[in-house]
Amino acid sequence: MDHPQLTVEDFAGKPFDFLVVGGGTAGLAVAARLSERLGLTIGVLEAGLPATGNSAVDFPGLAGHALGSDLDWKFRTVAQPGLGGREAPWARGKVVGGSSALNYMTWNRASRTDYDEWRELGNHGWGWDDLLSKSETFHAASADNEKVATLVSHDGLVGDNGPVQIAYPNEFSPSHRFWHGTLNAVGVETNDAHLAGSNVGVWTSLVSVDPRSATRSYAATAYYQPSATRPNLIVLTGAEVREILLVQDGVSGQWTAKGVRFLHGGAEFSAFASREVILSAGSVQSPQILELSGVGGSAVLFAAGIPVKVDNPNVGENLQDHLTTSLIFEVDPSLPTPDDLNIKEAFAAAEDEYAKARMGPLTTVPVSMAYVPLTKVAPPESLEGIVSSISSPTNAELPSAERDAIFRRKYTSTSSHSIGHVEYVFDLGNWGPDFVPDPSGKKYGSMLQILQYPFSRGSIHIKPSHASQSLVDGLAIDPQYFGGENGHLDLEVALHGHRFAEKICSAEPLRSIIRAQVSPTPEEARDEGSLREWLKRVMVTDWHPVGTCAMGGRAGAKAGVVDERLRVYGVKGLRVVDASVMPLQISAHLQATVYAIAEKAADMILEDAGL
Repeated sequence: MDHPQLTVEDFAGKPFDFLVVGGGTAGLAVAARLSERLGLTIGVLEAGLPATGNSAVDFPGLAGHALGSDLDWKFRTVAQPGLGGREAPWARGKVVGGSSALNYMTWNRASRTDYDEWRELGNHGWGWDDLLSKSETFHAASADNEKVATLVSHDGLVGDNGPVQIAYPNEFSPSHRFWHGTLNAVGVETNDAHLAGSNVGVWTSLVSVDPRSATRSYAATAYYQPSATRPNLIVLTGAEVREILLVQDGVSGQWTAKGVRFLHGGAEFSAFASREVILSAGSVQSPQILELSGVGGSAVLFAAGIPVKVDNPNVGENLQDHLTTSLIFEVDPSLPTPDDLNIKEAFAAAEDEYAKARMGPLTTVPVSMAYVPLTKVAPPESLEGIVSSISSPTNAELPSAERDAIFRRKYTSTSSHSIGHVEYVFDLGNWGPDFVPDPSGKKYGSMLQILQYPFSRGSIHIKPSHASQSLVDGLAIDPQYFGGENGHLDLEVALHGHRFAEKICSAEPLRSIIRAQVSPTPEEARDEGSLREWLKRVMVTDWHPVGTCAMGGRAGAKAGVVDERLRVYGVKGLRVVDASVMPLQISAHLQATVYAIAEKAADMILEDAGL
């Protein structure tokens, strides 16, 4: 995807106005928007390569197949005591398009309150009404699909002229026709306006798929490819950025970002920007690159042997992630499931159907979703126990106290009944982390429960031994699952979330396709102690980390890494634009919000530059 005949020497020698570190979801979006000003020259450095023509990326029905491949950084957490000492895999996109090339394409929004809380912290311009639908073009479903799958048109709630194509899948899982009726039967109402400010209820999700070609629509195809012919937008792939080059004013002491140092083909190069460096390496690597550049907590930097330029201990802290477990059932063996694609003959037939009609299992993605408040998931006495167990901060004067108080309100406020604490997704196929295709021909279905507002708070920091290691091995990712001050309460929420998942799967009409519970076993499910151990054993990430370079709001650099304009505290000419700037986790899949952050950032960058 590099420009024809472009050499790394050409890139390093080119005078750029803006350099974007990371050609992923946010990075390509902000770069493409800036390049619309043809008088500006934009350079993008991406460690991965293009995935052009890769079916594991393009075919919606193969979502997840690229995880663990060369398109994935293949990060792992440090051992998690809360998970029995397990190291959990953390997939991140190492590819042009970033994690938007690897995700499951879900397109949704959080509830209004989630975004308004960012603004409440003092981050002006970051409420629900400030984030517009500039990134999307919605394609309405056919009349036949609307009847079959309980679809709505979202009139006035979605964009109609953005780069990312969003739609309902061309074909739905056979289980989807049971979804709405089953949730209604357990007291969860259908929400026909889940994009309007409250996502609580059951609904059919949109996905980032172009229905005309039945292919994934992601940052590379949506933002970069339509802009690739612009001479002022240059993307260099295979470039691992190791440092933001900072220059200090000898009089004022002010640090200014002037460029980056990067590796390409084993050799070291530098590139320079006259206006700004924009860090869009994601919640995992944006804090890593800041620390490698001397911006971070002094204790971390001293231990790593890096001179401290800007002492900010908030870099890499405040890590929040969605936690997921999968309840597995054996289902009606006559049902087609995604697991069938592991069979050579079935995959060949699916490819043929896809090629001829853009239909079949290669167009199917999970869209059976529900967001449910904890007040409905947990019995009143259990909910009261969770709320009463939430520890208050030991020091109300801490800079993060306001952020923590707003988070606690998600569980203690009278309005907590109107937000979705637990997401439920049902999909045919076995989503268990240790699943091996069953040679006996048994078919499976999975009920995912995903905790949306985790108590667990973790961190991402470079290791003291980073200099002798790769970017992956030199990083300590510690989400502290079920750990920290209130992290044990995540296990309590997960326990009640699991019981509600059992209730859903015991209700008709979904119950009609279920034959037996597989994981946890009936014995594990009956005993609360065994069920807790099962939850620890199977809990995995939902790949939604946020918060590691958070907006500081009123507290400024005492509680954050960037201001409301996404400028890094203490450094001129340096911004962070990705999910790491989110101060609090949201109840939604992230990609639509990350695109919105990038769109807003591009406008701010141009405005601040007087352009």
